[in-house]
Amino acid sequence: MINRIFITGAAGFIGSNLVDSLLKDQYKVMGIDNFDPFYNRKIKEHNLRDALLNPGFQFAEGDVRDADFINKCLSEFNPDVVVHLAAKAGVQPSLIDPKSYFDVNVLGTLNILDMMRKNDIKKIVFASSSSVYGNSLKVPFSETDNVDFPISPYAASKKAGEQLCFTYHHLYNFNIYCLRFFTVYGPRQRPDLAICKFSKAILKDEPISLYGDGTSSRDYTHISDIIQGITSSLKRVDGYDIFNLGESNAISLINLVSILEKHSGKKAKISFLPMQDGDVFQTYADISKARKKLDYNPSVDIDTGIKKYLEGLNAATL
Repeated sequence: MINRIFITGAAGFIGSNLVDSLLKDQYKVMGIDNFDPFYNRKIKEHNLRDALLNPGFQFAEGDVRDADFINKCLSEFNPDVVVHLAAKAGVQPSLIDPKSYFDVNVLGTLNILDMMRKNDIKKIVFASSSSVYGNSLKVPFSETDNVDFPISPYAASKKAGEQLCFTYHHLYNFNIYCLRFFTVYGPRQRPDLAICKFSKAILKDEPISLYGDGTSSRDYTHISDIIQGITSSLKRVDGYDIFNLGESNAISLINLVSILEKHSGKKAKISFLPMQDGDVFQTYADISKARKKLDYNPSVDIDTGIKKYLEGLNAATL
């Protein structure tokens, strides 16, 4: 029976949405976050505004690399399952500072696993990424595909995290599900991501930059569907397994802009730039395994999701 859930990266985009969802379902939740300066701390503080008013929620500020901090949190809260979302995110920044990405994403994950071992906590859901597939020519991407060729330090760090998870499953009988997220978007989305940047620029009649010729594509996944997949996973986690969480519908960059134009009522001013190193050309999830084993059932198509996102944008933030 799952009742007490510990979440790393709780103040972020995915983490805060998960916290709110679990609290609504009457779970006891403890969240941690180090408020990494990758983007404005006030955004993350606002993400937790409602949760902090809920008596079922505890929060502690700290870093996943701080063993004493993690040990104290786990020993005092004694969760039934850990959801490890904390990570340095973003492909392009990982090219600039690869060391910090491995420090947080690999050593931080190792620290979480080892403090779980110390406290005899053996269930964890680990956030991985579609980036691990690299520039695979086989689509849709399946969990059985070879992922030995990541093309960015970020992707390599996530692949390493999956491997560490398997090691702890093998050595210490941990139950671990690794979830490969495909381009998540929606309320509270990070400000550096395309849909957020493009939406604000188009609404303000500012130019947007498209890398490549506009034909690169992503499997955009609404946050509500990701939350459903995570929640299903933490209820079922048993043994070691990997699951894709996507919409299974790849949309080209130029078509994404067209959808934004349609629902904003404005024409985008587009500047085309060369493709960036480390960026994959396409992502496209085979979600048949998640549908079967997790009852994962994504329901928000990209057109509906973009319409909802634009409707929800607060004019004061533009």
